Amino acid sequence: MLCVAGLDSSFVAFSAGKPLHTFPENALGSNGNRTEFGRRMFGINNWLRRSVKRPACPPRVPDGVCVYAIGDIHGRRDLLVQLLEKIAADAAGTGQQPVLVFLGDYVDRGPDSKGVIEVVRICAEAEGHVVALRGNHDQMLLDFLRDPATYTSWKGLGAAETLSSYGVAPPASDAPGDLATAHKEFLSAIPPSHLDFLNGLVFSHTIGDYFFAHAGVRPEVSFDRQVAHDLMWIRGDFLNSDKVLEKVVVHGHTPAEAPVNLPGRICADTGAYATNRLTAVVLTGEERRFLVADHMAR
Repeated sequence: MLCVAGLDSSFVAFSAGKPLHTFPENALGSNGNRTEFGRRMFGINNWLRRSVKRPACPPRVPDGVCVYAIGDIHGRRDLLVQLLEKIAADAAGTGQQPVLVFLGDYVDRGPDSKGVIEVVRICAEAEGHVVALRGNHDQMLLDFLRDPATYTSWKGLGAAETLSSYGVAPPASDAPGDLATAHKEFLSAIPPSHLDFLNGLVFSHTIGDYFFAHAGVRPEVSFDRQVAHDLMWIRGDFLNSDKVLEKVVVHGHTPAEAPVNLPGRICADTGAYATNRLTAVVLTGEERRFLVADHMAR
């Protein structure tokens, strides 16, 4: 039973969007050559088609299991609650074991980081089949708690919204005294249960033929030797790789308006704080599909 079982909600499924293997009319000039816009589109199309190739056999999760991997939440407790309701409705009566995988980045940018952490923490404590991964934003919060000087790196990425959700005023400046004041107030404001939750976040998880990490993997390194920084921060070296990986990587970190569903990787980050859409990848057997929470659906 999921932590929101019993809440009434409708099921919403949607496709990952149109593939970019055809081009709009303005991609070609009157002489038949590609315009500048066409050249950009052609480059994007080639990148998407070659990015992170799939394993030889169709990937699958174990029989009797349905995985729901939730993308970057970024302080949008409202969308998270709605998506968990949809997941509960989707899983009800299937006879399959639902497994929740949170892909990290619970905090920053959105208005209620504190509320998001509380919801995910309760889910993780109440359920035996919940995995919560660590994102780079979650790590930056922890870094600030250990060293207030790191706020200068965090502040441009949504730190103020996170502090405000705990009732803490952001530092007035980068002066050591102002940073120390905010640091002290944050340490007093954040509940011990939230600290325990954040410190307990893991960097990766494997289910069947799928590998879950916040940002991705370093393609030339075996999965069992990946380092934490890459799992939380990597982008171009992973997204631009044409290496065939040992498992399909399910990740967030790089937002798009719709989920990215490629043979070798799936990105569930649909920029919830900006697009008002929070996405979960649903994996059953060899099937892939998506659930979306949209504030317009309320």
